[in-house]
Amino acid sequence: MSGIMEMARSLGNSLARTDEYQALRRAASAADDDRAIAEQRSVLERLEGTITAALRAGQEPDEETARAYEEAVSTLQTNATYQRLVAAQANFDKIVQKVNETIAKGLDEGAQSRIILT
Repeated sequence: MSGIMEMARSLGNSLARTDEYQALRRAASAADDDRAIAEQRSVLERLEGTITAALRAGQEPDEETARAYEEAVSTLQTNATYQRLVAAQANFDKIVQKVNETIAKGLDEGAQSRIILT
């Protein structure tokens, strides 16, 4: 088992050195430093709380809250720093998806093997 954990650690180290991960870290850092994004996130969190409370009470959120939420999402999505973050996350997710597909292929191949490792 420790061999598998060491391979997992090595995989994590390798992923951390990819261009895609480095771009994601830079984009996340820039988003954390962007005051407009922080303000929009605060607005969204407040509105999400209001919407969640209404839904828990068995009610639909009022039109004004729904409209304000849509506007806040739209404002956030048009922020260039946020767009870079979303693009960087998508690019890194593609790498992770390929890794997961490769692991799944290895599992299928390993399941066909008659050799059992302890």
